Amino acid sequence: MATINFPDLRNKTCIITGGAGIIGRSVCEALAASGVRTAIVDVDWQSARTLAADLVSRHGTPCLGVRADVTDKKSLLEAAEYIRENLGDADFLINGAGGNSPLATTKSEQLLRCTGEDLEGSFFGLDLQGFEKVFTLNFTGTLLPVMVFARDMAKKGKGVILNFSSMNAFRPLTRIPAYSAAKASVNNFTQWLAVHLAKTGIRVNAIAPGFFLTSQNRFLLVDEKTGQPTDRGRKIIAATPAGRYGNVEELQGAVLFLLSESSSFITGIVLPVDGGFNAYSGV
Repeated sequence: MATINFPDLRNKTCIITGGAGIIGRSVCEALAASGVRTAIVDVDWQSARTLAADLVSRHGTPCLGVRADVTDKKSLLEAAEYIRENLGDADFLINGAGGNSPLATTKSEQLLRCTGEDLEGSFFGLDLQGFEKVFTLNFTGTLLPVMVFARDMAKKGKGVILNFSSMNAFRPLTRIPAYSAAKASVNNFTQWLAVHLAKTGIRVNAIAPGFFLTSQNRFLLVDEKTGQPTDRGRKIIAATPAGRYGNVEELQGAVLFLLSESSSFITGIVLPVDGGFNAYSGV
């Protein structure tokens, strides 16, 4: 990737949830390389700590691994206190925690017949707890960190909140209704919050990645036995004008731009980073 340079980001402090995941790690790399002090918040504390230590050793930028559950306000409040004591008040919040689950995924793309067996593999057979878990992780897991971590931004009258949405928010994909609904809610919440906070000096935007292979979607896109694309994976590539999955490094420029003063008059947008997926009608 080409060097990305936003000098105004240096020595700022960013909190990123889900920072130990595949996409989160790439974002943390870009932050640390830009001189942004980074609190990597994740339920996988050991991975967050290991990543933080690696970033400090390679970039010399202060980074912390912090344990917290984005669906548990108490754990977020404890994390906020720890971050404040060790890195100071946050300038930026990136809500990167999220994901899907097989329990909220239908077996079939469309319901063709109404036999009992077919119904069980469709929307009607979904596990409610699985649906609620995915929706809570993606939506409530964006809402609560804003409530906790953005308070200091509001008090000092400046800051940036950046949410991670998805292409599913624009064009709901078959088989994953909970994830699609939750990310559509993130889009709406991003716009609502941008208006609500505009006069406080806080900007609120979102990034909607197209298709990047992660631990959450690999089971849908890659055949576990052969390592080859599934039928679904082939459909996605065919519907992406760029003709490939994205590389996680290709999200870095968009993230840094939306955090920087270069985007100082941009708030309330959802920026697709999708290889043209959202623009393509299929014809």
